[in-house]
Amino acid sequence: MFDPDPDDAAVAAEFAILAKHLDERAFRLVAGARAQALGEGGVMALHRATGIARSTIQRGLADLRTEALPAGRVRRTGAGPKLAIDKQPLLLAEIDALVHPYTRGDPESPLRWTTKSTAKLRDELAARGFTVSAPTVGKYLKLLGYSLQAPSKTREGKDHPDRDAQFQHINSQSALFIALGQPVVSVDTKKKELIGDFHRSGQEWQLSGEPEQVRSHDFPDKKLGKVVPYGVYDVANNKGWVNVGVDHDTAEFAVASLRRWWLEDGQSDFAGAGSLLVCADSGGSNGSRVRLWKLELQQFATETGLTITVAHFPPGTSK
Repeated sequence: MFDPDPDDAAVAAEFAILAKHLDERAFRLVAGARAQALGEGGVMALHRATGIARSTIQRGLADLRTEALPAGRVRRTGAGPKLAIDKQPLLLAEIDALVHPYTRGDPESPLRWTTKSTAKLRDELAARGFTVSAPTVGKYLKLLGYSLQAPSKTREGKDHPDRDAQFQHINSQSALFIALGQPVVSVDTKKKELIGDFHRSGQEWQLSGEPEQVRSHDFPDKKLGKVVPYGVYDVANNKGWVNVGVDHDTAEFAVASLRRWWLEDGQSDFAGAGSLLVCADSGGSNGSRVRLWKLELQQFATETGLTITVAHFPPGTSK
């Protein structure tokens, strides 16, 4: 597997210069040749370094394998009009860069959200020298993995003017820790669950006609009681880990869960790590004003030698 050169900025600058002087076919051929020279994974590596659409690079690779076009032609006969991303190879990367700090639900970033319209993006692209219509921006947003969302009940009271700054801080800190190879975890107490042979959504493999027999009603069993799941999510590795307690959601239980995650998974997944970023809600056992949570974390830090940073989400928000 190809390991990309850390100096991606130089590669991006090189292709930005070439884009101003080469026609679309020549640019595709150069991109395809570079990806081919990089070997396996070259298309993705070049896409990440330069922002050139993977489809453009792949077409360049295909062009390299076909016979040359007649002199003076850039497209084959019947190829149709040029696409905006063909005439402006860096357009997709620029759209993604404009949307990046304002988008919700993107799994490649620790924290992203958006309120920008296609018309607004069109105007900002025009200010940066790109020519594209609002509908075309919408088409490329879909190509980048975005989609139109139905209205959601998110309108609340007036926000504190500095609330967004905390999200930006958590986002930047998470990105920094991950870049340095240090663990970033998101912790939270989940809804209490009944213990016993109760029905749960989902399926599992069984012999045909012999499903698992469970209770027809979900009445609590006083002898068995309930469990308190405490989740630890490893952001960098996209791994979830859950500790289950049978008592109450306390600060001791929260830090004990974090300690157990570190002993079972964390210290092996992040060998040699000296720091840990913990992202948590402001309430509950790991709340920002819970003194015992801070004392238990200090004890954990003393035991492991880790420098622990805690970032709380603003009150009334959710991870």
